[in-house]
Amino acid sequence: MIPLPFGAEEKRREAVLGSASAKWALIGAIMVPMLMQLGISPDFTQAAYWVGDSSTNVVTPLMPYFPLVVVFRQRYVKSAGIGTLLALMLLFSVTLLVVWTAFLLEFWALDLPLGPGISYTCRPAG
Repeated sequence: MIPLPFGAEEKRREAVLGSASAKWALIGAIMVPMLMQLGISPDFTQAAYWVGDSSTNVVTPLMPYFPLVVVFRQRYVKSAGIGTLLALMLLFSVTLLVVWTAFLLEFWALDLPLGPGISYTCRPAG
């Protein structure tokens, strides 16, 4: 069992919380112990979380740079607005989610380390 990136769950939280660290503070306290009981390491859980979070950052209106991107886009396309930008960026978001998930699954399948001293599994307590 592997934790796939929390993309859909992540999107619902992004409607309320813009900060990735605030979202991790809420979800990490639940997901890490739960997945540790299944034998999945906290490192791998966090990597899966960041894959899901990073791919949806580009389409959230709470991104701090979103208004700036809208203004720059309107400089070249006068009729562009928030909906136009979201529709354009959705393709990038889905592509990022697919590619980052494939990378994470490749690393897991080939048992390549995510970093020094990091493993994919942990021994469940008890």
